[in-house]
Amino acid sequence: MQARPGSVPAAPKEHAPLVKEALAALDRHDRLIRHRDRIAVVDFSQPSSEMRMQVLDLASGETTNFLVAHGSGSDPGHTGFLQRFSNKPNSNASSKGAFVTANYYVGKHGRSQRLLGLDPTNNNALDRAIVVHGAWYANADMLPAHGKLGRSQGCFAVGERELARVFDLMGEGRLIYAARA
Repeated sequence: MQARPGSVPAAPKEHAPLVKEALAALDRHDRLIRHRDRIAVVDFSQPSSEMRMQVLDLASGETTNFLVAHGSGSDPGHTGFLQRFSNKPNSNASSKGAFVTANYYVGKHGRSQRLLGLDPTNNNALDRAIVVHGAWYANADMLPAHGKLGRSQGCFAVGERELARVFDLMGEGRLIYAARA
């Protein structure tokens, strides 16, 4: 059963390996992550039609799931599945690894949040302007018409109506961990 955006189901078992990796990253980057109560885990082994971004409350164990787009450079054929990661400038690809949420700003996608890449696989995130933002092409109503979300330029694009909830849950100084299970 798929959870609706913003709902709070039990953590899917298929995400368990990535949760362990994320918790290890939380410990590894301890001094750079100010808040350790919630983390986001993005399982890019799932198609964009699935709620592959989980925000986990580490105290209660509750999860909140969201749809999230991947970069066009990660899926050149627009299949809905991430094919590859990249940390290279102008690749338009999603990067893997640990990120820490940074400050908010208003840009071409409205209110957005900068991310700092903490690993060699994503340490160009700030220079590449890899951020969290809302986008029409990441709204759930894309699924009935297209069966998948649109693609970003490597950013974590979530539905416009879900962005405020993501920001409320994550805030500044929390971990986002992205990889494939």
